[in-house]
Amino acid sequence: MSIATTRQHDPPSRPVPGAGGAAPSDEARAHAARSPRRQRQVRFFAGIAIGIASLATATLAAFHLHWNLAATSSLDVVVVVFVCLISGFAEATLVSLLALVSLNYYFVPPIFTFYVNDPGNWIALLAFEGTALIVSRLSAHARAQAQLAAENRRKAERLYELSRRILLVDPRRPLGLQIVALVREIIQPESIALFDAAAARLDEAGPGAAEAGAAARIAYLRDRNDNGTAGGMWQRALRMGRSSHGAIALSGPDIDAPTIDAIASLSAIAFERALLFEQQSRAEAARQTEQLRTTVLDALAHAFKTPLTVIRTASSGLLETAPLDAAATELVTLIDEESERLNQMATRLLQMARLESAEVRLRPENIDVASLLQQVVSDYREQLEGRPLSVTVSNPSLHLQGDRDLLRIALGQLIDNAAKYSAAGSPVSIGATEQEGEVVVSVRNEGSVISAGQREQIFERFYRAPEVRHRASGTGLGLSITRKAMDVHRGRVWVTSEEGRGTTFFLAFPAGSTEGASHG
Repeated sequence: MSIATTRQHDPPSRPVPGAGGAAPSDEARAHAARSPRRQRQVRFFAGIAIGIASLATATLAAFHLHWNLAATSSLDVVVVVFVCLISGFAEATLVSLLALVSLNYYFVPPIFTFYVNDPGNWIALLAFEGTALIVSRLSAHARAQAQLAAENRRKAERLYELSRRILLVDPRRPLGLQIVALVREIIQPESIALFDAAAARLDEAGPGAAEAGAAARIAYLRDRNDNGTAGGMWQRALRMGRSSHGAIALSGPDIDAPTIDAIASLSAIAFERALLFEQQSRAEAARQTEQLRTTVLDALAHAFKTPLTVIRTASSGLLETAPLDAAATELVTLIDEESERLNQMATRLLQMARLESAEVRLRPENIDVASLLQQVVSDYREQLEGRPLSVTVSNPSLHLQGDRDLLRIALGQLIDNAAKYSAAGSPVSIGATEQEGEVVVSVRNEGSVISAGQREQIFERFYRAPEVRHRASGTGLGLSITRKAMDVHRGRVWVTSEEGRGTTFFLAFPAGSTEGASHG
């Protein structure tokens, strides 16, 4: 399988190490790993420095103002909480211990010593330390919760923006390329790759594009997810139900399981929408093509009708009035017969165009099945001549609701087929019965067997089975007209065919009235 790969370039402010967006070097990765640790060290020592400076200022001020232990310890608690808020709990703990030492040295008699001779002062010092630690811990927890809430809100806002933008992608352009660009812009991962399985296309961007691309391929081929264990690379297969659209891989400090899951779900939804858009476009194109074809059929059939009528009138007139020798009579008879055949073809084209029109409406009436069958048999008396014919109706009062003209067309096509494709002089049987709430009409003849693989195809427009294609003339429209007529009646048509038992076509009409039914 050939895979097309596209790689987006990083902006100038974020240079890509290596040629062609290759993976970053070990030195660059080590530097990236040291950066957060260095920032934490700077913040720790800065917090300690600020705490010591604040504590020294508070201690000297309280000493010169001759404050007692209780007042000074209250001020020191404020300093400890302040350090906790700007730096962290560890820094506040260290400052609280320094504050405890300074309180003992400057405010607990005997001053300027670390000796405590009064048990009450021990209690005061321990109470100060406990209070400072508890308040600092609570402050640190509240600060961490606020930061977490802010981070979650920021992630939610970014994911909302991503979902809104993904809904606006152009389904006519490469989808993976657009999704990669949007994720890079909004989520800002270090590296990203998206594999589109349908298009066999890989889109990637970022310093570790090659590594991300390999991870995306693996995630698709193995249909697995990976939570950042392979060098910080998060992998997700893009699935919607049982459909697999590809896979995505991302890396970066801000990527976590909820984020990658949301991105993968949004990407899968985008692929599903693009697939539905493509199917809808094809369906609309097919509908317009079908509408055009039906219009052309209708126009051609009407255009053929007028000259065929003139030809038949002229040929019939010659046969009736002009004295012709045997050869001329044979030629004129041939003209008359072939023009009649063309006229029947034009009639069937008109019937097909009418059945496929979006404006066809049934004219339902209560039809006596026995009389309908006799009427259709009378229409095809010439085709059935010389063949034993039996017509059986299980119940003389059997009725159905339907459009009489369309039903005559549907049954007529089956009887015409039975006459054309059965052995000469073989019987034709027509029956009607009621089975499980349906009126079932059957037409049976003896002839060549229709194979199982062709029992659906023969109802398609213009299809003729190869083994009977040269046995009788035809257009391949008859059975498709029958199926269309049954469709507008919400009925069914099927065929059974076995060696030694003949071929039987069945029409099944649903019980109850079809009044008001329309086709469109």
